[in-house]
Amino acid sequence: MCQPIDIYNQRRNRVIPEFQRQIGSFRYSIEECFTNHDTTLANRPKTITSDHFSYGYKNFGFAPYGDLWRTLRRLSTLEVFSSVSLQKNAYIRNEEVSNLCSNLFRLSRDSRRVDLKYQFTLLTAHVMFRLVSGNRGVEESDPESEKRFLDDFKLRFFSSMSMNVCDYFPVLRWIGYKGLEKRVIEMQRMRDEYLQRLIDDIRMKKFDSTGSIVEKFLKLQESEPEFYADDVIKGIVVLMFNGGTDTSPVAMEWAMDGELWEEADVFKPERFEGFAGDRDGFRFLPFGVGRRACPAAGLGMRVVALAVGTLVQCFEWEKVEEGDIDMRPVFGVAMAKAEPLVALSKPWPEMVPILSQL
Repeated sequence: MCQPIDIYNQRRNRVIPEFQRQIGSFRYSIEECFTNHDTTLANRPKTITSDHFSYGYKNFGFAPYGDLWRTLRRLSTLEVFSSVSLQKNAYIRNEEVSNLCSNLFRLSRDSRRVDLKYQFTLLTAHVMFRLVSGNRGVEESDPESEKRFLDDFKLRFFSSMSMNVCDYFPVLRWIGYKGLEKRVIEMQRMRDEYLQRLIDDIRMKKFDSTGSIVEKFLKLQESEPEFYADDVIKGIVVLMFNGGTDTSPVAMEWAMDGELWEEADVFKPERFEGFAGDRDGFRFLPFGVGRRACPAAGLGMRVVALAVGTLVQCFEWEKVEEGDIDMRPVFGVAMAKAEPLVALSKPWPEMVPILSQL
């Protein structure tokens, strides 16, 4: 029986070339847009979510292209995501990946299935929380406490993030269609209260100095209180929480254009060897491109490489069931898998003494 992805590819190969001639949505258009027209396309569309989520468009993710955006972008690049900063907080990534391995080692002894989506999301949530605030966000490391932490984290920072029908038909927003904007406003109120408490706690020195991102901005606030207002800090923090943990590393086969890649539907990781930079002719855009490219690309690569490399080195992985892994997507802000990736792990014999000490 033909798999859904095969049917998709068959239809795509017939239909997409026709659309390419009309709207040009692939590499050639991307290259044209982000070389000759990068400035023209530097602004983001305004939506219900961005109106309330961005604190008046005061973070580098939603700020309109101009002086404010350039200042925030430069600040994030130099103060938060520079090579020096990433090197200083490398211990956070190392410790959290060690915690991940410890959890997986415990699960492997019970022969339990591993929900890798959950484990990876928990890993990145802890990394981002420690970078931003200086603590893990949870006092106990038992599974129940970890789950409560992640559920609360996702509720505060992932809810009401997607575009909705009112963004496409503004008249519906004016009449309060289904109370969509009311729900966004209520979620933002809860989110804002939580972030304000977090900033106030750090300001009052309730936590030991850790060189966290909030601490850095509060020090800058002392010299320039008008620019580094609490709303600016909260806007940057909420963007980091959401952007740092909500993106999916799953690569979909149909994202590879058969006209640009040989054997696009075959697993050939060696095809990426010798890439000239991140873009390589706009065939591969892991963190975007142009002025709006993700400023945290360096951090993302470090977390992904360390986590995946460590799990491959420490564990042997097997599928739970026979057959191919379900690769159907769920469309949204991030294109995640419809079914979470679940697998069985077994530690390599050589790694058991090390894992048992974590």
